[in-house]
Amino acid sequence: MQNRKVGPLHLRRIDPTQNMRRFYTLSLQPTLFGGASVIRNWGRIGTAGQSMMQTFDQIEDAINALDCLDRSKRRKGYCDGSSE
Repeated sequence: MQNRKVGPLHLRRIDPTQNMRRFYTLSLQPTLFGGASVIRNWGRIGTAGQSMMQTFDQIEDAINALDCLDRSKRRKGYCDGSSE
């Protein structure tokens, strides 16, 4: 977890030709028992969207899952939330 920046990762996919304005947020949250949870929020920009929490016994497993989701979303056209 040393190399990962602290805080959630905000991704967006905006395509006016397809009327698409989506967001995807990934964050890590420690559990009470030494593990970690990956929390995902997604939906159309301007809505509350949906959420999912996936819990792991080892922090390294949670980081690997978060990195895998990040790569997957970027391959699908999502980019950092600050750039449109």
